[in-house]
Amino acid sequence: ASSFARMFVQVCLYFYCKCLWRCLKFVVRKLTGQCELQRICYNTKPGAARTMKIEASLKGSKSKRLQTSVNVHPDAIEKTIDDIMELKRINPDVNPQLGVSLQACLLQIVGYRNLIAEVEKLRREPYDSENPQHEEMLLKLWKCLKPNSPLKARISKQWCEIGFQGDDPKTDFRGMGLLGLYNLVYFAEWDTEIAQQVLSDSLHPKYSQLSKAEWEKKKFDKAIGYSFAIVGINITDLAYNLLVSGALKTHFYNVAPEAPTLTHFQQTFCYLMHEFHKFWIDEDPLDIMEFNRVREKFYKRILKQLQNPEMALCPHFAASESLINM
Repeated sequence: ASSFARMFVQVCLYFYCKCLWRCLKFVVRKLTGQCELQRICYNTKPGAARTMKIEASLKGSKSKRLQTSVNVHPDAIEKTIDDIMELKRINPDVNPQLGVSLQACLLQIVGYRNLIAEVEKLRREPYDSENPQHEEMLLKLWKCLKPNSPLKARISKQWCEIGFQGDDPKTDFRGMGLLGLYNLVYFAEWDTEIAQQVLSDSLHPKYSQLSKAEWEKKKFDKAIGYSFAIVGINITDLAYNLLVSGALKTHFYNVAPEAPTLTHFQQTFCYLMHEFHKFWIDEDPLDIMEFNRVREKFYKRILKQLQNPEMALCPHFAASESLINM
């Protein structure tokens, strides 16, 4: 009986607050002469803060046309903006900037949804050793990470040198499919110097970029290494979860002026790999069995950072810098 009463009170409060909120919005519109979308666009600077408010406003609207506007095809966005302006009785000639701002926000919102679909498709596609393109990508990974050490055979113990578990890497991609390989190749090809350094440190953490004085200051005594490729696939899973949960909206809405792309996701993976490596060394785990604990702690730290609407995880990447300065 008490649980039913509690649930009844919660339902009543929900509808009361919902009605009160709609009444408040009506009063504010009458006082300001602006609808909620106008107030958001005019009073919030571009980026995650604005786009997330616009997204919440559209999804929470009582109008089905506004609710579905966040799910349209990118080619239909201009028509959707016209429909919104008409529905809200906003004169586009008097408010030209509103249409531009709404279009940028919708491109980000729709683009984020499409990026999830693209990433999911890669994650679901298994590695196929009979596919020449898959094999070519795998060999490229080796060449980028070990340019001075030719691979003696496709099936080889050498793969353990870059952190795979056995002599055929294809079995390690099961969890994340092609997405894991795509990310590792991107890191190795476009952030080669850092990727090679992280690989070297993962094999010989005592000889990382930290100076001897820094090691002594931090009192590291073990400096446990890890399997580079396996951790890369694991960090791919972490990045994937951040994406599908919506946590990466903050970052992408701040670095992509329009639709976030797979390249933005891969840049984020590079950042996460580099940051996890530093985090791992700072944590100084006793052995590799502590990996899940360290990973979870790292994940929570990234989640906390992404709660800040001003957050951009990796603006230092060249592609992201050009986007931010637009």
